[in-house]
Amino acid sequence: MVAISINDMLIKQLSGDYPLHQMVFIRSAIGIVFSLMLVQYEGGFGILRTKTPMLHIIRGLLVVVSNMTFFTALAVIPLADATALFFVAPLMITLFSIPLLGEKVGPLRMGAVIVGFVGVVIMMRPWQSAEESEVNRLVLLLPVLAATTYALNQIMTRKLGVVSKASALAVYIQSMFIVVSLGFFIFAGDGRFAEGLTNESLIFLLREWVWPQDSDWYLFWGLGLNAAIIGYALSQAYRLASAATIAPFEYVGLPLAVFWGWMLWGELPGPAIVTGIVLIVASGLFVFFRERRKNRPLVKKRVHRRY
Repeated sequence: MVAISINDMLIKQLSGDYPLHQMVFIRSAIGIVFSLMLVQYEGGFGILRTKTPMLHIIRGLLVVVSNMTFFTALAVIPLADATALFFVAPLMITLFSIPLLGEKVGPLRMGAVIVGFVGVVIMMRPWQSAEESEVNRLVLLLPVLAATTYALNQIMTRKLGVVSKASALAVYIQSMFIVVSLGFFIFAGDGRFAEGLTNESLIFLLREWVWPQDSDWYLFWGLGLNAAIIGYALSQAYRLASAATIAPFEYVGLPLAVFWGWMLWGELPGPAIVTGIVLIVASGLFVFFRERRKNRPLVKKRVHRRY
């Protein structure tokens, strides 16, 4: 979680000068080198063979969409706000488990889901006019979309299952990031789609690729190292313990996001944001601990968080 918070901070720090797909490409190109070293440690390149390549491709695309939408929002909204909105993911998992897995969700968990979404609505501040709002509400929905695709990834993993080493999982995901970011480069790397745009999120997504300044390379190396740490550490954690045990620790990311936002950009959440954060976190933790008490993990052990 520390690595994830640093990753998000670095993405936001670099968002004013580089396009998102370029940062994703450099981060994953560096990160996959570290991950391949871990593959060698865990058994060699043979562990990269899989009987379910389409499953990994679909999961990889869901993780890519989750990342891209979350990071696009970071260019505009405070880090703590985006992180809090992303934490509706466990509530989405609970909702999706009803139609997709045929699970029964009792009144307590459904009540927690409703409370969490009330928190989202409060953070959207619908009582403000478009002129009063500092951020376009569509941008505020991007972390929620990221949480939705992340939840679908978890549900798919729970339904189908994945049998792979943690380092192999990291390589699969980083490979997907590289393929998608190269696709962006081919079709939008010259920045032609960013011309005339005023929306900062779209500009961040579509601006022209530029060669990084010498002073920024250490930040890109930090992104790559973090990508390897996140991919391996989280996959290994979920392999060794149930999601209901591990997932509550993800909420450590929220105070870290508040810290980085205050430390680097002087961002502190206002009363409405704090209220929304409390409701989202409280409802999410309730769902996790309710699942643990019922001894029914939210997902199978081998999963991949957004990173």
